[in-house]
Amino acid sequence: MRLLFLAVLRPHTGNAVTAQRVRFAVAFTESMKEMAQAQWPHAKGKVYVQSQGIATTPNAAFNWNTFLQRSEINQSADNLHIFLLICGLRQVKDPLYLVDAFSAWHQEEPNVHLVIVGPEVDPVFTREVKAKVKRAAGVRLIGEMPQEDLHAVVKNCFAVVNSSVSEGMSAAILEAMDLEVPVLARNIPGNAAVVKHEVTGLLFSNPQEFVHLAKRLVSDPALEKEIVVNGREYVRMYHSWQVERDTYQQLIRKLEGSTED
Repeated sequence: MRLLFLAVLRPHTGNAVTAQRVRFAVAFTESMKEMAQAQWPHAKGKVYVQSQGIATTPNAAFNWNTFLQRSEINQSADNLHIFLLICGLRQVKDPLYLVDAFSAWHQEEPNVHLVIVGPEVDPVFTREVKAKVKRAAGVRLIGEMPQEDLHAVVKNCFAVVNSSVSEGMSAAILEAMDLEVPVLARNIPGNAAVVKHEVTGLLFSNPQEFVHLAKRLVSDPALEKEIVVNGREYVRMYHSWQVERDTYQQLIRKLEGSTED
């Protein structure tokens, strides 16, 4: 569960900010709100629901061919399909979850590639990921990129993938929807809160199901189009960055007003 706390700190012993001192908490979903109130019953009435807002800014000057070269992907391959996994290299993101299954699929169909993009958060785990990817055909690992370049990569790829063990609300999923790119996400509560299967994206429960759904998406342009249209509309309706900004501004004004009393 991911919560953003807005708190007025008062002098006290120690540095821990307890739930009793929190003035407001913001949860991404109603289920997160319920979990927070169950954990902190005294916080009832303090928890507000506001979905994460999304704004995408792809770099118009980004060179897709250069990116493919950097990723050592053959640009001349017919019907090239790039699946993009965006995550920091840490265990909760589980970037190796799909590697074996995807590599086996690539050996059957060399035009499909999985590119993992993200910062090296956990040095020990990063070494494990690099070693595994180095041995996996059709899987590439790229370091952290500027946000505008990353949005350009999303815009050009075939689909965005999420394989996390746990998520609050994945910005990468919402950004892909905003950029009209289909999403395949691991079926966990945080992902299922924003991805409705076969409507705004596809949910998988194991690597084999991922490959099955990915193949289906590649071979069914009508399904791809429907998911893209629905995903874009969903983000426009429920993940406006302006609405998110207004919510936090209102909460900050409440905090400022209460401190003046």
